[in-house]
Amino acid sequence: MANPSLLILAGDGIGPEVMAEVKKIIAWMGARRGVTFEVTEDLVGGSAYDKHGVPLHDDTMAKAQEVDAVLLGAVGGPKYDTLDFSVKPERGLLRLRKEMDLFSNLRPAQCFDALADFSSLKKEVVSGLDIMIVRELTSGVYFGEPRGIFTEGNERVGINTQRYTESEIARVARSAFELARKRANKVCSMEKANVMESGILWREVVQEVHDKEYPDVALSHMYADNGAMQLVRWPKQFDVIVTDNLFGDILSDCAAMLTGSLGMLPSASLGAPMANGRPKALYEPVHGSAPDIAGQGKANPIACILSFAMALRYSFDLGEDAARVERAVEQVLADGHRTADLMGPDGGTPISTSQMGDAIIAALDAIL
Repeated sequence: MANPSLLILAGDGIGPEVMAEVKKIIAWMGARRGVTFEVTEDLVGGSAYDKHGVPLHDDTMAKAQEVDAVLLGAVGGPKYDTLDFSVKPERGLLRLRKEMDLFSNLRPAQCFDALADFSSLKKEVVSGLDIMIVRELTSGVYFGEPRGIFTEGNERVGINTQRYTESEIARVARSAFELARKRANKVCSMEKANVMESGILWREVVQEVHDKEYPDVALSHMYADNGAMQLVRWPKQFDVIVTDNLFGDILSDCAAMLTGSLGMLPSASLGAPMANGRPKALYEPVHGSAPDIAGQGKANPIACILSFAMALRYSFDLGEDAARVERAVEQVLADGHRTADLMGPDGGTPISTSQMGDAIIAALDAIL
């Protein structure tokens, strides 16, 4: 049986630095667990533009379609701000999501006990937080037509179109319900059915899928603006939240900061099953390329490492190994290891990106 295949796209800024720590975990898996991956590396974002003049080469896109999973670091940086919109680094990521048809974006927000004091909310509000936001990723206002900037009369008009089909809503709803069955068995669907026709359709289709296919899962509906307020009032009322592309973008970033640092949060973008029954998948940390600290060893690699843990769970059926990685991260934090983004007001000396990776490897050895 062939080894599982993984395409690594480290990208820009701190992407290569945090990805280097993931490679340590991959090597550890081979040495200590006997699990070997066929790893290919390529370029995406600004690094791809620098070499090819496009943020994602066609050959790289073809590789992404063939492997079991793609692991991405980060894209972008100020040196690319003046590029035409069509070749900005972020377009490479959007192309991957669109052409791989990665319609279901899983954004966990988990607050480790050791970091509860880093949240802007009270410790009792966030301690033990473990929620999952399922964001529809390939349709909605970011992709709808017509779109663009046009001239009407004597002024310019910017247009973006919020558009959803029944099938697009239904498939991401199923993704959320399936996930809920493996967690606390409840889903909250968020939209703006009070003012948007697309929201009305969203609510109707989610309810229909629930009633026909998942009546065992508790389902509630909430307007997205109220959902944002509830996330900062009492986030532990939620388990799985399913929502559209725009609201999911906003709500998942809101939930991210409940945990104390964007440097802690992974994500998975899943598509339809391949021939092997596993979904097409791309895994990436939530944080950006952080060009202000790139190359300085200050980046937190935990989000990228936890993204690889999600790949172990969802693409490679290695749930026990995923849990080992997650426990190792939790242990390292409990032992007081901190990168610069996790340093509290009391100061102290942060450890480097590579030192954090080494500490997690040591914790994995101890767990094993």
